[in-house]
Amino acid sequence: MFVRGEGVELVAEDGARYLDFVAGIGVNALGYNHPVVRGAVERALSTGLIHASNLYRTEPGERLAEELVARSFADRVFFCNSGAEANEAAFKFARKWSGKTEIVAFSGAFHGRLFASLAATDRPEYRKPFEPLVPGIRIVPLGDWAAVDHAVSASRTASVIVEPVQGEGGVRPLDAEWLGFLRELCDSRGVALIFDEVQCGLGRTGTLFAYEQTGIVPDILTLAKPLAGGLPMGAVLVTGGIGASLKPGDHATTFGGGPLVARVALDVVRTVAAPDFLAAVRRKGDWVGERLGALAARSPRVREVRGRGLMWGIELTEPAAPFVTAARERALLVVTAGPNVLRLIPPLVITLEELERGVAILEEVLA
Repeated sequence: MFVRGEGVELVAEDGARYLDFVAGIGVNALGYNHPVVRGAVERALSTGLIHASNLYRTEPGERLAEELVARSFADRVFFCNSGAEANEAAFKFARKWSGKTEIVAFSGAFHGRLFASLAATDRPEYRKPFEPLVPGIRIVPLGDWAAVDHAVSASRTASVIVEPVQGEGGVRPLDAEWLGFLRELCDSRGVALIFDEVQCGLGRTGTLFAYEQTGIVPDILTLAKPLAGGLPMGAVLVTGGIGASLKPGDHATTFGGGPLVARVALDVVRTVAAPDFLAAVRRKGDWVGERLGALAARSPRVREVRGRGLMWGIELTEPAAPFVTAARERALLVVTAGPNVLRLIPPLVITLEELERGVAILEEVLA
């Protein structure tokens, strides 16, 4: 049982310290007890304004929305409480804007565990106990140009949703050519293109948004995990055209964009968006890629390494779970991304020395 967090380490009740390459599955981008998060929480608490109804304006939410708009393609922002909620909202917005109903997702996708987001998630073991799910959502093979061309209908399809870097699906960065094809297809058929950057967004890949590295811009972008420094928050960024189709009351959530979480999120976004911060993520990501590439070249257990920035997957020739246990026994925390993939998503503030220590443990357990 963990009782404390410091920097990039979790501390158990017996005092044992664990180097964290999980970061709450991409949530704790600034690690634990970071002064930016702590200071933002303290300032927010000092106002006494923890919550106010979304019937009223509050400064933190407005400033956060302005910040996200200024740093992205978007003209409007909707706040909620999680990535699954963000994707559910994105589906509703696409339906309202287009007047159509169907949604196309892809094999390997994970978009959440609410009814529509689960229907767009390619994990049968998650889906089966809760079927029937929301109808009108189709999952087509990732990278199959003919299949998606057939699935996307000008008369029925409201949106196509895709992760620029799949997370639960094995850490798979998608190339610009494929995303560009989806962009052109959606444009030609009046379909909203949704990028789910819940896990890969907000600095994780070395740019503030993962889409920036491909040059392909979506109509809707969903964010969550690291947005509020560990507090529950999601966001949906939309173009002016989609925003114009919505009116007050079309969608709402009681706690979304509340003053406490928005105040923290504003400082997190500003910290992560700093050019020097992002450059450091890219440098560290390059180092990890080189080191894991060398590991793959010499270890028969490693089939492939994939990743971008500080989001990496090590695909193995055997089940990954025993290696998660072996790493934990050596005080390193990692997580799987499917049955045969080890996923590495450490805090973005991790140092090269800490990365070296963690990768050395992985090299030991995968030898």
